[in-house]
Amino acid sequence: MVFIAPLLPFVGASLLYFFLPDMARLGWINGVGQLLLFTLVVCIPAWRTGRLSYVDIGWPLGLALIGLVALSFAQGVGWRRLIIGLVYLFMGLRMGLAALRMWHAGHFKTEFPRYQYQHLRWERKGITKVRLMIQVEALVQGFANISFLAFPAFVIATNRSEQVHALEVAGLLLWLAAFATESLADAQKLAFLREMKRQNQTRRVCNVGLWRYSRHPNYFAEWMVWNALVVAAIPAWLDHHGRSPLAAWALLGIGILYVSRIMYTTLVHYTGARPAEHFSVQKRPEYKAYQQATNMFFPGPTRDPG
Repeated sequence: MVFIAPLLPFVGASLLYFFLPDMARLGWINGVGQLLLFTLVVCIPAWRTGRLSYVDIGWPLGLALIGLVALSFAQGVGWRRLIIGLVYLFMGLRMGLAALRMWHAGHFKTEFPRYQYQHLRWERKGITKVRLMIQVEALVQGFANISFLAFPAFVIATNRSEQVHALEVAGLLLWLAAFATESLADAQKLAFLREMKRQNQTRRVCNVGLWRYSRHPNYFAEWMVWNALVVAAIPAWLDHHGRSPLAAWALLGIGILYVSRIMYTTLVHYTGARPAEHFSVQKRPEYKAYQQATNMFFPGPTRDPG
């Protein structure tokens, strides 16, 4: 059961496409594509090497695939299909191409720390069939791209209303602001690390710019990127009312809202903040004081660590 339970919510959500006529074709084209992509890019390399890090290539390329499917096969209003398709393409290719560059540079020869932390979780749970568990985790990511993470794209791309809803505008503006914030946080940390390397002080804690108000402003901004997509998808979900069975329509709405929960859990507990801090505390003597003075995820004022 330990190998099946993680997959059940995502596989179950994928079955919704059977009951959503406007999205069924998109769902199953994307589903076949995601399974093929993850088999070749994640599952086979992970089985051969025993490393889960290949998810960092497969997952974002899967987002790009969602964008391509929305652009190519959706039957909604053209400008919506174009915007949401390009948004997913941009998000996916930005991260996916960066991961491919890291792979080409040889950085995938060792397991990334966030996935080392996952190995520690399995060890604490007494899971010994690690290679099998790696395959399960890879498939969870693949089915997330088939189901929940594709729902905002496909529901927006199949919206038939010609009218622009205020929530669509708000969602797009929030997405732009969140992406700009994430990019700024990444740039500030990169500049800090370069300066510390120049000074030969690589164990210093980055607490400049946005990093003064959150220990992980990049992860918070990435969460807000997905919240923006949820907001933008609400009018499209309302437009689908009456074109699908009521229960399927209601479950689709829950699934769209659940994207926020999935990304929060991922960015805080699964591959984000907590795994990063597990190793930062060990490597950086000042990190405990930083934890006492600065919020972990949600930005806020600094506190006196004493």
